[in-house]
Amino acid sequence: MAAELHVELVAADRSVWSGEATLVVARTTSGDIGVMPGHQPLLGVLESGPVTIRTSEGSTVVAAVHGGFISFADNKLSMLAEIAELADEIDVQRAERALESAKSAEDGAAERRAEVRLRTVSVR
Repeated sequence: MAAELHVELVAADRSVWSGEATLVVARTTSGDIGVMPGHQPLLGVLESGPVTIRTSEGSTVVAAVHGGFISFADNKLSMLAEIAELADEIDVQRAERALESAKSAEDGAAERRAEVRLRTVSVR
């Protein structure tokens, strides 16, 4: 069994993160999933939520992912997201304002996106 897997996190408009990892945790429509080297092949639908990547160097990369797909085969994990943002890219004050605005407008989808961004920042 290989000690690491190659990970590609891609948003509709850009490549967000690519590299070697020992573990990836993501939320799918079937629940949370952890993928390690040697995992069984899979294809799933990503739910909105934080994705945590443990890199081969021992650091942790966290991204807010809003929908998409996850695929794993031959120690290559691909995540294609509608929207994905690294935790370091998220402006907390802007996300808090977006959450308040979404609550005022009773916009459930925007509220969930803002909540995911804030949860992602708290994970890092």
